[in-house]
Amino acid sequence: MEILKKRIIDEGIIISDSIIKVDSFLNHKIDPILMEEIASEFCNRFSDKSFNKIVTVESSGIAPAVLTGLKLKIPVIFAKKAKPSTMGSFLSARVHSFTKDKDYNIFISDGLISKGDRVLIIDDFLAHGSATRGLISIVEQCGAKVDGIGIIIEKGFQNGGSILRGLGYRIESLAIIEKISQNEIRFKD
Repeated sequence: MEILKKRIIDEGIIISDSIIKVDSFLNHKIDPILMEEIASEFCNRFSDKSFNKIVTVESSGIAPAVLTGLKLKIPVIFAKKAKPSTMGSFLSARVHSFTKDKDYNIFISDGLISKGDRVLIIDDFLAHGSATRGLISIVEQCGAKVDGIGIIIEKGFQNGGSILRGLGYRIESLAIIEKISQNEIRFKD
């Protein structure tokens, strides 16, 4: 997705050889026009699938997931990173944030995902795949099926995408970064 790659090049800030900051348009300040284009691209890439739910993790996955859900006319469920006192029975999975270097649980209320649901997972980044594997675990605990994974930015130089593809999951990444260095962000063709 060329418009996304251009925004990453123009506005992304290289923090290290494995971290790029894109909070000026994706995960702090959100560009709704870009989000709409991202949602349209996910709909196009998964046009051969028939999902009935979208699942993401708070908070950066919510905007693209909701706009994709609007276009597909299906509900969006987001896993919470802290269990609220109002949440009764729930499903959970343990994930690791490599950016924050900490483990945490994600939670989805029981009953929001049903046996037989066909789920599209959407997230902003895929690096090592911990958050995505956590979402897959929760979906599968419900007896539902992950029919696709939509990622805005994949760090192709890290192992998450290859592990998940090796397990048979279909991943559509809109921009795959092949390398981050001090002065360069290089994308996979």
